[in-house]
Amino acid sequence: MKQLLQNARTGGIAVTEVPAPKLLAGCVLVRTAASLVSAGTERASSEFARKNLFQKARMRPDLVRQVLQKISRDGLASTVAAVRSRLDQPASLGYSSAGTVLAVGEGVSGLSVGDRVACAGAGHAVHAEFACVPRLLAARIPGDNVSFEHAAFTTVGAVALHGIRTADAKLGEVVAVIGLGLLGQLTAQILKAAGGSVLGMDLNTGRAELALRLGADAVSSSASDFRQICMEHSGGRGADAVLIAAQSSNSEPVQLGAEIARDRGVLVAVGAVGMEIDRRLFYEKELDFRVSRSYGPGRYDEAYEQKGTDYPIGYVRWTETRNMEAFLRLLSEGKLDLEPLITHRFPIERAPAAYDLISGKTNEPYLGVVITYPAGSEDTDPGGAGFENEAAKRELFLCAERAAASTVGSDSVSIGLLGAGSFARSILVPAIKRAERVTLVGVCAANGAHARHAAEKFGFKYCATDEEQILNNAGVNTVVIATRHHLHATQTIAALNAGKHVFCEKPLCLNADELFEIAHTYNSVRQRPLLMVGFNRRFAPLAIQMKRFVDGIHEPLALHYRVNAGFLARDHWLNDPEQGGGRIIGEVCHFVDLLIFLAGSRPVEAQTQTVASSGRYSNDNVICSLAFENGSRGTISYLANGDQSYSKERVEVFGGGSVAVLEDFRRLELVRQGCKHAFASRFQPDKGHRGEWQAFTAAIREGKPSPIPFAEICSSMLTTFALEESRSTGQSVRVRQTPEA
Repeated sequence: MKQLLQNARTGGIAVTEVPAPKLLAGCVLVRTAASLVSAGTERASSEFARKNLFQKARMRPDLVRQVLQKISRDGLASTVAAVRSRLDQPASLGYSSAGTVLAVGEGVSGLSVGDRVACAGAGHAVHAEFACVPRLLAARIPGDNVSFEHAAFTTVGAVALHGIRTADAKLGEVVAVIGLGLLGQLTAQILKAAGGSVLGMDLNTGRAELALRLGADAVSSSASDFRQICMEHSGGRGADAVLIAAQSSNSEPVQLGAEIARDRGVLVAVGAVGMEIDRRLFYEKELDFRVSRSYGPGRYDEAYEQKGTDYPIGYVRWTETRNMEAFLRLLSEGKLDLEPLITHRFPIERAPAAYDLISGKTNEPYLGVVITYPAGSEDTDPGGAGFENEAAKRELFLCAERAAASTVGSDSVSIGLLGAGSFARSILVPAIKRAERVTLVGVCAANGAHARHAAEKFGFKYCATDEEQILNNAGVNTVVIATRHHLHATQTIAALNAGKHVFCEKPLCLNADELFEIAHTYNSVRQRPLLMVGFNRRFAPLAIQMKRFVDGIHEPLALHYRVNAGFLARDHWLNDPEQGGGRIIGEVCHFVDLLIFLAGSRPVEAQTQTVASSGRYSNDNVICSLAFENGSRGTISYLANGDQSYSKERVEVFGGGSVAVLEDFRRLELVRQGCKHAFASRFQPDKGHRGEWQAFTAAIREGKPSPIPFAEICSSMLTTFALEESRSTGQSVRVRQTPEA
């Protein structure tokens, strides 16, 4: 399919052929008929992308601080790779569209195949021929009298509606609208349809006159004249409410709003404006200043938008979905006139010209800019690679059958990658490429643009959004799983059943039941493939050297692992029990595995204690204690309340009159009989990603067992589950010896 993408490094915009998105649970797959270019929001993001690194740094000092902290912790090379990976990722443009439902995902109700819908949301209602849209970001278009082009305005219309509701504007009140761009025009028409007296102001005379033709009671393109108009139409009292729909870096619109508002009036910032408030004016009139957030309650709430958890109507009358539906009803009832607002239409093939227009390159006036899609797009297969013809497909990617034929022999490792997120792009795939005799065959991601980008950047032979195109490809003998944690178990089982070797990033799964299913599958496949989990730290050169040293200690060890993990917001996906499993299962499993490796024994008892702190840490501060079968004792201090500029990881081992200290995989000190030996990583911390892939690929080529025995993988995961159980119960927990125990 065709999709409009922007290069985050250069700001360049291009229409690109990418695989159509995968239909996800809780979503609908929509064939787009029209999408709206939001001049304000999309122009701002486009202008930011076009700035050089220095200019971007000046605008986002918070990101600069994060980069400096990462350099101090992970080294310059690792930081540069991460920054480049982020900047190389293409950005999907657009957030307001309309089209027809092609398929309905699991758990979706209220929408059916064939329904005409308006869609919202950045990253969802994108400028593309197909879109996967969460249920509560899609609203059915009522009747047949609303065109797709007009329905594509719905998201911006919902923004206008939410601004009006935030102002609490009532029937018969005088409402002023400052800024008569697309958002202001919609705001003025909705207010008029609701029976208000509407006064509009815009410095652009043409936009002011358009608002007057579309129903505004009075307009002006002069601030001084507008003050007079507001007094005349309000009996000298001033406007009851002022909606600021302008976009400006200065605070002049807010100042004007305060001047024209009545005593105890309400000002609402709907557009992006400066908000330096003149206290004298606001104090003397006791004005109420409010900020309207996007298109209604539910916006930016992952439980609402991504998981489909609606708010009860008795408690939240107007959610973003209900605002969308209300705007569509106004359209269906003929109470809004959108046709005069459409100044330009561009077919998707010429969509970059729309951005030349809104960026001012063409020096041409504009208002509503619509992108249209070919009527024949229904002939494009949304479940495949999404190309309109075989010539385009051959030009961009080889098909799976050709990829199978091009593998370099039975002793090679041919990779199919599931997931193309930042970790896969910046750390995992570069490590894979450095391993010997590896062929990158296919990459699959739910987002077609991400899959395409990864394929081009790393040289995969094809890309897809359907994992079956990886699992069923005879040319792939090794599946690499780098998706979100809740998908690991099912994808591992599917790959094992397909006879593929499996490398799964940690964690292998989220609970003991999933581990049992994996173990059952692993033990039942006829020609058992290798199963490896991305516990990379045991492959770090300094960790291996540390292991050799402690192997010479013939008594139980005392091990302490301190992790300065850093804070994650409560709504981060890793803290979501359903997607990430929480930080113990999602991250502490790493450190459990390294202690098992160093102790040379499996844990038999686990206990977790939470460090008392403010609620912002979501149980991120924990002290984990492990008792090993050989008498060793281990402690993992996993902390989110430290300073990010300090080192992240420190491992200490004591025993037999010896001490070993590993500091952030940069420096290793070994002390025995008064002699100290120090070793340092030459350039940057080496956490073993390259080493694990050298060991894993060598085992595949040479027919050897997995570098991490399956029993140890199970032990690491079962110990982690015991730590999580202890955290929730407050009791010490015996560690299961097998998944089914």
